[in-house]
Amino acid sequence: MDKVLIDSSAWIEFFRKKEPYYSTILELVDNDRVCCIGIIFAELLQGAKSEKELNTIKEFLHVFDFLPEPIESWRKAGELAYTLKRKGKAVGLSDCYIGILTKSNNIRLITLDRHFDILKKEIGLQLYNL
Repeated sequence: MDKVLIDSSAWIEFFRKKEPYYSTILELVDNDRVCCIGIIFAELLQGAKSEKELNTIKEFLHVFDFLPEPIESWRKAGELAYTLKRKGKAVGLSDCYIGILTKSNNIRLITLDRHFDILKKEIGLQLYNL
């Protein structure tokens, strides 16, 4: 089965037990379909609401596969952010980086962030529909 990358925005809804994110992500975790990347991991650690939540997030390192993050991905993300800015589309560098890694690994992304709709059109990013 295909792996799925879960953006911070969707993880937040999961931790709040908000549907449909909670049941969807839980099923993906149970079926070993979730992967992660460093920037999402760091964003989640930064936003932890308690020591218990922080410790749960730290376990991601042992539970999920982390995608390879070649330095070339940062170049591509920077160039994508530059191109979008020139087109008048404001998408942050971290979202461009997440988009580049998602696209280059040919996986889908679960997110609530509408910036990724721009990336879907711009680079053919695949979103996971709930």
